[in-house]
Amino acid sequence: MEAIKEFTIPFVGLKDGKHHFEFTIDNTFFTHFEFSDFNKAALSGQLILDKKTTFLELHFEVNGPVVLPCDVSTELFDYPIQTEFDLIVKFGEPSNNTTDEILVLSEGSYQVNVAQYFYEMVVLALPQKRVHPGIKDGSLKSEIVDKLKALEPKETHLKGSEDPRWNKLKDLL
Repeated sequence: MEAIKEFTIPFVGLKDGKHHFEFTIDNTFFTHFEFSDFNKAALSGQLILDKKTTFLELHFEVNGPVVLPCDVSTELFDYPIQTEFDLIVKFGEPSNNTTDEILVLSEGSYQVNVAQYFYEMVVLALPQKRVHPGIKDGSLKSEIVDKLKALEPKETHLKGSEDPRWNKLKDLL
């Protein structure tokens, strides 16, 4: 709970206008959400809270590297994250039909916790398939990569020759 306590913003005492907040997002932050897909995180989070008389505008930014394991070679590599997100906070009766960009808080609310939004931004910025940049450009030397290259299927038929298994299908035309 201590890891996300600093992500609670009390907005009642703030004057109308823009307010800047900075956060450090590291592995202790992600252990609260039981997320362990990367080995190390050194992210910087910025929040610009623009307080209006009837609502709040929140602009989130996250920058920095995370260390991910490669899905192909299991080698660790730095993956840069740079993402941003905008959120509108309104006051009234919370309902179930709100969107991702609008948060409705009850009238008596005096603070908002933004940890969940930072967490979702980082997780959504991660690629689905995590491939070491050395595999893409061929510079990574690894036993696993060498073994995968040795076991990959070879081209068996020559260009211009046809596979006889497809001849029966041609008869249907």
